[in-house]
Formats: sequence, C-alpha cells, structure tokens
Amino acid sequence: MYNEEKQNNNRVFIKGEIVTEARYSHEVYGEGFYETDVLVKRLSGQADVLPVTISERLIELNDLKVGSEISAIGQFRSYNKLSDGKSKLMLTVFIRELIDGKTAKNPNNIVLSGYICKPPIYRTTPFSREIADVLIAVNRAYNKSDYIPCIAWGRNARFVKNLSVGEKIAISGRIQSREYTKKLSETETKTMTAYEVSISKLSAYENADDFDAEAEFDLNFISGEHGENGEASLA
Repeated sequence: MYNEEKQNNNRVFIKGEIVTEARYSHEVYGEGFYETDVLVKRLSGQADVLPVTISERLIELNDLKVGSEISAIGQFRSYNKLSDGKSKLMLTVFIRELIDGKTAKNPNNIVLSGYICKPPIYRTTPFSREIADVLIAVNRAYNKSDYIPCIAWGRNARFVKNLSVGEKIAISGRIQSREYTKKLSETETKTMTAYEVSISKLSAYENADDFDAEAEFDLNFISGEHGENGEASLA
C-alpha cells in the first residue's frame, strides 16, 4: 500500500503550457509513461521550462498536446541515466493528478522534506550575494529515494551552510530551470540546462517535523478531493 506520509514529503503543483511533443519514457504494470516539457511562468513574468513525466492514460483522457494548458499535482523525482558510459542524475516532475479548472496564486510550488546527503556548498557571487547548494534525499514508497538539488539565498544560505549530512530538513519553494555553458574541449562548448529547487522557506533540526506543509503548499482547496481527469498509477 502506498505510504501517505511519503506522498506528502514531496509535493508539487505546476500550472503551465506543454511546449514539446510527448516522448516515450517507460512502462509500469502495463501503463506507458511519456516525457514532455511544460513552460511555467514565474510571478516575475519570466518562465521556467520543466521536464514532466505523465501517463499515457492521462494524455489520452485529456487530449494533451503541444499548446495544452495543464494544472497538475505530483512529485519532483530523480533517476539515473547512463550517458556516454557515465551515470547522470535526471530530474522530472511526475504528474499524479490533473486538476481541472482549479488554480493557485503561485503556478510553481514545491514542498519537500528529507535528509541532507552531501555537505552544503556555500559561496558568494561577485556582487556579494550569498548562495548555498544542498542535495536532499527524499524517501519514496517501495524503498526508493529521490535526490533533489536545492539552492538557498541570503539568510537561508547562511543557515544551510551550517547543516550536516544526515540532518532532516523541510523546504518550500519553486522548481527552476537554469541554462549554463559546459566546456567540452578547448574549442567546443555546449549549452546545458540544470533543474533545482529555489528555496523560499526552510526548517531543520527538531523543527522540521513542525513545518506546516499545508500552509506552504497553498493548495488546501484540493485536500481530500480528486480531479475529474484521473490519477496516474504509481511508478
């Protein structure tokens, strides 16, 4: 049976537009899953293009295609993909349910709780802005875990840099996409895209259990309800 606690420790809401054709990903218990990209606008007017995994059944039931607008809840998941003989951590928003006709003020919202699995990396920019990178292991059902890269700013960065591997942490924020240039050789570069959670609020130590996920998630209107568009099987 699916563990409700593990479902609540990784919760995502996104609202946006499908911008790429669906690509076959994998199959679980006879149900096919596809990958696509969804453009989600920020409150500032900028946008993030996020990788999404969705079941074939939800695609067909809702006639989803490029240009379709979706509102969805799910989880931010990770998996390892072998590329050029190396294992690469991949990230995707796994959609569990489409919410028909319902929205939230924030079109991109995530709440996570898990454990720090690498020492946080603290640094400052040339403009003296404080940043800390932290990798959080989030438990999932069936003895699986998702490894989610997060980034904290300012006061949150100063707090995160003092945390240790194994400490429990709860965070809320948004999923962002960020382009960077990777140097392949002396003459060749490649533009890559990284995905991470930009932290807006966090709690750690003994306070992590008291983190008000419902308030942070800001989606109380769907509590105990299910959209008419179906729910994906667990993968």
